[in-house]
Amino acid sequence: MAGLFAGFAYSVMPGLGRSSDRTLVEAMQNINKAITGPTFMLPFMGSIPLLALAAVLAWRGHSRPVLPWIIAALLLYLVAFGITGAVNVPLNDQLAKVTSLRDADTLAMARKHFESRWVTWNLVRALLHTAAFGCLAWALVTTGAAQIAPTPGRGQPAVPGHHHLVTDTRQP
Repeated sequence: MAGLFAGFAYSVMPGLGRSSDRTLVEAMQNINKAITGPTFMLPFMGSIPLLALAAVLAWRGHSRPVLPWIIAALLLYLVAFGITGAVNVPLNDQLAKVTSLRDADTLAMARKHFESRWVTWNLVRALLHTAAFGCLAWALVTTGAAQIAPTPGRGQPAVPGHHHLVTDTRQP
């Protein structure tokens, strides 16, 4: 999601911003129709229960050190999800109501009410999703560090100062 929203922030919307009112309105209407399919909806909606599941598993298991990072990612994701539902989707719905793609005044007014606000809140979504991704990446780093930390029986003495003789049983 971070990549999708960032892609819109640094390429799609600036490109459409250089286009005519009709091009922006028509393109965004078509994008909004296309994006409501399962290719977008599954990762967008499915991430929330998966993040919640990861938090529960970390809390119940041996991964408690990563729990704050997973919870932070979940909260950031939920805020971004809320912005999508409260701001971007209603703006998309208003834009979908523009049916006259030949009336210059209608197109200019639709763009005026849509573009700046949508772009601003999309940037916020991109930053929130990027921060959530960063939290999850750090959770993976933390988990990996815990996995490779020396533990008794993995080359380290069980009791400090007590070394056990390990013999090589391989044949020459």
